[in-house]
Amino acid sequence: MAHLPESEPLAVAARPELTGGRRVGVLLSHGFTGSPVSIRPWGRHLAELGYGVRVPLLPGHATSWQDLNTKRWPDWYAALNEVFDEMWAEHDAVVVGGLSMGGALVLRLAADRSDDVAGVMLVNPAVATKRLDVRALPVLKHLVPSFPGIANDIKKAGVQEHGYTRTPLKAIHSLIQAWRPLVADLPQVKAPLIYFRSAVDHVVDDASQPLVLERVSSTDVTVVPLPDSYHVATLDNDAPTIFERSAEFVARVAAV
Repeated sequence: MAHLPESEPLAVAARPELTGGRRVGVLLSHGFTGSPVSIRPWGRHLAELGYGVRVPLLPGHATSWQDLNTKRWPDWYAALNEVFDEMWAEHDAVVVGGLSMGGALVLRLAADRSDDVAGVMLVNPAVATKRLDVRALPVLKHLVPSFPGIANDIKKAGVQEHGYTRTPLKAIHSLIQAWRPLVADLPQVKAPLIYFRSAVDHVVDDASQPLVLERVSSTDVTVVPLPDSYHVATLDNDAPTIFERSAEFVARVAAV
């Protein structure tokens, strides 16, 4: 795929003079077969308010789908956890957020680092599916390298996510294998949580939302419907709602 400057990692330093003297960090994760392209406007909005923002590029992304097919869940999680460690050392509080697979990754972080995560922001997170064809992946991934892509599920005309045009099967099977232990550990998530959910999503079905909301231990939970967006809502018609509500969320949970 053509390399885009927007696919590079985003790193913006905190400006505590804009945030009441506290250094507040926000770590955002893109989704499977995507890149920071899908998250950059969200990160930029928060950075303009004074928050330190990091949007890492996960291994195997913004290169080729064949490269992604050599990467697995532990690679993506290790990369995100490494950035979180850096941010946690540099900030008074760190809020995490993610789109799709990025939502699953930050939930894993919030479960494993429950005392360190100040808040969790989810946009159409993927932790389960009702699709029956995934049961064939353990065999199919050895016979077929990829399926058609899942990128660009965006309602807004003229907007491109610039994700892969193919879905690598070995890599996505690794993601799906990570779901069961993550769901089992969701009760370890106790940080405040805001959940953004598109009314129409052609990538992530409605299996994930009830699992997350019923199993987390968080007592501070807000659900924000996105009536005019598809899966990549951070680039869609409801993006301003995500940006504004997440900014309010970060300000509230990081002030504690």
